[in-house]
Amino acid sequence: MTQRLVFAGDSITDAGRDRTDDGSYGDGYVALIVDDLAAQGADVVVVNRGIAGDRTVDLERRWEQDVRAEGPDVLTIAVGVNDMWRRFDSDDPTSAADFEATYRRLLDRADARVVLLVEPYVVPIRPDQAEWAADLDEKRAVVARLADETGARFVPVQAAFSRAAEQQGPAAIAPDGVHPTPAGSRLLADAWLAAYETIPASDLRAGARA
Repeated sequence: MTQRLVFAGDSITDAGRDRTDDGSYGDGYVALIVDDLAAQGADVVVVNRGIAGDRTVDLERRWEQDVRAEGPDVLTIAVGVNDMWRRFDSDDPTSAADFEATYRRLLDRADARVVLLVEPYVVPIRPDQAEWAADLDEKRAVVARLADETGARFVPVQAAFSRAAEQQGPAAIAPDGVHPTPAGSRLLADAWLAAYETIPASDLRAGARA
């Protein structure tokens, strides 16, 4: 049975896709996942609904039209970086409590058999970005907790990015601390695939959705 995989998120998911073409996946982790699943012969349809700049509140505004309307069997949510970033580039902070409340509303309307929550990450490049990491730590904890509470699959990312940044230098992974290089996108894709491969086949069969 064909599985419909929908990816919702910000620029990391968007990755420069052509939003007028449903066959465009951008040049980030979603495109790598598409290629890997095709090589495995997986019977899937992939839909990229990332939009650069989105915070949780922006994703909520377009949730019905861009996400639920796509009828996902497997829904991936990757959001949170801009909830942190707007505090520092626009003086528009999102508290951890507000982030959690909005994220919970998204999950309450996540009409999918399986949901994967991608951990937001940051790789500090400059000394001032240590403050970014402190802000994002609270939001990362929210995503992990919500995955545990709702039974969604948690896709851990921060540890892999931090390890790779230490080994290769942060600019080799995310030159501005957030947007991944091809190597960073590969880390994201591998983390997602590792989580996806743990999903029992029974969870993907026709039946009641979350």
